[in-house]
Amino acid sequence: MKSILTESQLAITIKRLAHQILENNSELANTVLIGLQPRGIYLSDQLVDAIRKEFPGTQVHYGKLDITFYRDDIRKELHIANQTDIPFSIEGKRVVLIDDVLYTGRTIRAALDALLDFGRPEKVELCVLIDRRFSRQFPIQPDYVGKAIDSIVSQRVKVYWKKKDGREEVALLDY
Repeated sequence: MKSILTESQLAITIKRLAHQILENNSELANTVLIGLQPRGIYLSDQLVDAIRKEFPGTQVHYGKLDITFYRDDIRKELHIANQTDIPFSIEGKRVVLIDDVLYTGRTIRAALDALLDFGRPEKVELCVLIDRRFSRQFPIQPDYVGKAIDSIVSQRVKVYWKKKDGREEVALLDY
């Protein structure tokens, strides 16, 4: 196991991503943040908290999207869906999709399909904590990146979140 981001580095990275999102989306009234289930919501929760601390009293439109039944790579097994919670329209809005690791791009492709069930956004941006740059199967690139890494197929990026795993760290695991 090789550490990519320690707990303190992760905190700084999340704050930086929040500032970058605010820099490009100063009109929060026309912007919605959507965390991808299951693991992207741990990042999105922290990003939304950081934005709310930066602008107390400002309404942040925040939702959570489950893409389980939109995936094209896990059709053979029975899957239990996570909860989708998007209590607002995304019609004509700027949407920032948030996920922890961008690898093949299949999750994001599925998220784009799922998103259309909630309206037609003006623009969709992508924020990821880790970008595994050279592993894409779809032409998808993030707008906001915590850290870009080079890794091989036999390696796995594991993001540990305090709420789920009891610690915060990003590690590269060899299999």
